[in-house]
Amino acid sequence: MTKAVFSPVTGRYVTIEVDEEEYKVFYLENGTGQPLVCQHTAGCHNHQWRGLLEDEEITNNYRVIAYDLPRHGKSDPPLNKEWWKEEYKLTADFYTKFIVTLCDALELENPIFMGSSFGGNVALQLALHYPDRFKAVIPVEAADYSPGFYLDWWHHPHANASQVCASGVWDLMAPQSPDQDRWATWFYYSQGAEAFKGDLHFYSVDHDLRGKLDQIQGDKIKVVMLTGDYDYLTTPEDGRRTASQIKNAEFIEMKGIGHFPMSENHQLFSKYLQQALDVINNTVRA
Repeated sequence: MTKAVFSPVTGRYVTIEVDEEEYKVFYLENGTGQPLVCQHTAGCHNHQWRGLLEDEEITNNYRVIAYDLPRHGKSDPPLNKEWWKEEYKLTADFYTKFIVTLCDALELENPIFMGSSFGGNVALQLALHYPDRFKAVIPVEAADYSPGFYLDWWHHPHANASQVCASGVWDLMAPQSPDQDRWATWFYYSQGAEAFKGDLHFYSVDHDLRGKLDQIQGDKIKVVMLTGDYDYLTTPEDGRRTASQIKNAEFIEMKGIGHFPMSENHQLFSKYLQQALDVINNTVRA
C-alpha cells in the first residue's frame, strides 16, 4: 500500500463582522514569516492557490493565506441576514472593508496583498484607500477599468451556468500551460457559477479608477503589477498603462501565461511572483 502523503496546508474558519453583517470565513494557510494574503478570481475559491500554498520556496519566508470570499467555496453568505431576498452585487466598498477586517482579525502586520483578475482590481482599490494597512499589493491581471462583463446571460435559465462560466475561462489560458492544470482551473470554475455575475458587478461596474491612480500614495505602499501576455481580458497594455499612472509602481509582463496564472501554470507563475517579491523587499518604506 502506498504511504499517505499529508499536505502542510491547514484550513480554519474565522467569524468576522462587516457593516453589521456576520460572516464565517474559511481560509487556508501555510508557511512562516511575512504575511502574503491571496484573493481568488471571480466566481472561484481559494483552491486556485494550492500550488502557492505548497511551494516551499515561498512558504519558507512567507505565511501564505488564501481565503474564500463570502458566497464562495466554504465561506457562507452573511449569517444574520436574509441574503436570499436580494441580488448579490459586490461593491468596492464592501470588498475592501472585508479584506481589511479579515487581516485585522488574523492580526496580520504589514501584509502583502495579492489578488488576480477581480482580486487584482481590488488590490488597486486597497492601495488607494488603505495605503497604511499593507506593505505592498500585487495586482495580477488587473487594470484601472474593466468594463463589459456584467452580463445577464451568466444566469440565463437556458444556459448551464456552471458549464458557461467554466468554459468561458478556457481560452483565457495560455495553450502551452499544462493540460492537467488548465483542466483543474476549468473544474474550479464549474463549482462557482452562482456568485460569478455578482462578482463581475464589482469587476466591470463598481471598479473604476480612471483619473484616480495618481492619488495612490506610492511612497507608502508598493504596487507591483503582473499580467500574462496571453490575457486578452486585461492585456499587458492595460496593466502597463495602469502602472504608469501610479507613483513608484512597477509592471512585469509574464510571458507564456494567461488570465489564471496561479492555477493554470504555477511553476511558471512562481518565477514571476518571486521577481515581484524581490522588488518589494528591496523597497524601503517611507
